[in-house]
Amino acid sequence: MEKSYWEKIAPIYETEIFDVLKNDKQGYIVKAIESFASNKKSIIDIGCAVGKWLPVLSPLFKQVHAIDISNKNLQIAEKKYTALKNISYERVDMSAKTLTSKAFDAAICINAILTSDLKKRNLFFKHMASFLKPKADLVLVVPSLESKLFSHIIANKYNVDDAKDDKAPTGKRAIDQIRFIKDGVTDIDDVPTKHFLKEELELLLDLEGFSIQTIQKIEYEWTTEFHEAPNWLKNPKPWDWMVHAKKKSPSNK
Repeated sequence: MEKSYWEKIAPIYETEIFDVLKNDKQGYIVKAIESFASNKKSIIDIGCAVGKWLPVLSPLFKQVHAIDISNKNLQIAEKKYTALKNISYERVDMSAKTLTSKAFDAAICINAILTSDLKKRNLFFKHMASFLKPKADLVLVVPSLESKLFSHIIANKYNVDDAKDDKAPTGKRAIDQIRFIKDGVTDIDDVPTKHFLKEELELLLDLEGFSIQTIQKIEYEWTTEFHEAPNWLKNPKPWDWMVHAKKKSPSNK
């Protein structure tokens, strides 16, 4: 997902992009943030989009720095949350080769690492780590590859949303999909989107100098996956992965 995509989607973000905050019915993400929140700490919202998490962060932290790749997203957020006086905004491309930033006491990154490009994802993880002080907390939410494959299995087995009528891709499209799935990339609304395995997340974060405190499912209703979810389809539900991690001290790497 490139900058042009997010600039285009910004005016209709509220209706087109899945609302993690609204759909986390158990409030696990907010609880994780509250577990390390302090009015003496700073926090960076990496990939803040139109700022859905800013009203959560602003009362809990001394300073909130909101960054996003899209100028339009940031303009919408700044206009919407003028009453929140402890927030600063900055356009940042997390896939840039070099970035400099002051270090923060904490960070959240909610479904922002989505690019299908491996090099850009590697840079994103590298920069995310560089933005944090030693022992800083990170709450990271990403799409689950296990969940996406599980949903495909359910759809095909029980013909949910007439899945059996879907036409198999051919030619370059088929080749691209095979190449993508080997890297955990699968479509969301026809846009190639990175999904993560639990063990993959554990390895990636460890390599970037994080120690994982908890990793858990953020479950959603089946209506978020299917237009006509069968009434009998209950548990397990589709999910994202949420990780609460801490930046290791240099001596602990």
